[in-house]
Order: sequence, then C-alpha cells, then structure tokens
Amino acid sequence: MKLHTLAPVEGYGKTRKRVGRGQGSGRGGTSTKGNKGQRSRSGYNYRSWFEGGQMPLQRRLPKFGFNNIFRVEYSPVNLDVLQALIEANPQVTEIDPEMLKSKGILSGRLVKVKILGRGEINKAITVKAHRFSESAKAAITAAGGSIIEIER
Repeated sequence: MKLHTLAPVEGYGKTRKRVGRGQGSGRGGTSTKGNKGQRSRSGYNYRSWFEGGQMPLQRRLPKFGFNNIFRVEYSPVNLDVLQALIEANPQVTEIDPEMLKSKGILSGRLVKVKILGRGEINKAITVKAHRFSESAKAAITAAGGSIIEIER
C-alpha cells in the first residue's frame, strides 16, 4: 500500500449539493432558490428578528412596569452568617462591610449591607452596616454587642 493509493471507504461521507449545473442535474434553473424575490438574489442576508414586514413582537407587546431610578439595593446578611464568621475567627470584635467582602460573604463591588435577623448570635461584637432589621438589632444588643449604622 502506498500513500497515493489511499482513499476513503466507498460510501463514506456525503457528496455536496452542486447547484446551478444544468437542468439535467435537477438543480439547474433557479438553483433551489425558488422563483423571484429578495431571497433568491445573491448576497441575501436576514436579521434574525425580522418578521417579513409584519409588526415585530417587541412592538406588538405593551410596555409595563416601572423602574425607580432612586431605589437603593442592599445585600442581605443574616445573623447566622455572622455567627459562623465569629466561630471561624474567635478574635473578631468588629464586623463591617469591608471585612465581609474580604471573607467572601459579599461578592462583586462593595455594596450597601443590611443585617437581617435569621439565626442567633452569642458573642458581644460591634456590627457596622448600612441598615439593620429590628430583630437583628434586638439579637445583637441582647448578646451585649453594639450597632453602628453607616450613613445611607
């Protein structure tokens, strides 16, 4: 066997469709493009959202909803997360948003933090955050800790 005799097995692969090669080929004349029109011309390209001139879906549907540009979003952090942080680092006496970010509790850019009351806390610590729920305030002060609310 020599390199020049190598060939694929008979029946391997699919022959490509050769259009526009005469009427006898079955694909002559209009070359499988139908009759006249934009789609039969060379260079035809369509936008995936084009609906043939029909009113497009995004214009048929009504607008709804309201986006408040003054809305302030807070990242929620529960007391059980703070308790786990304290148990992992017993020497911690103060928790603030920068520390939460450095420990990987907050992700992305530094955002405003709201402490929520799920869970319990059993060590007197100082917690700095932008907002606190009433139950979180009660739990932190009951454990002997203090709350510092950062300006909003």
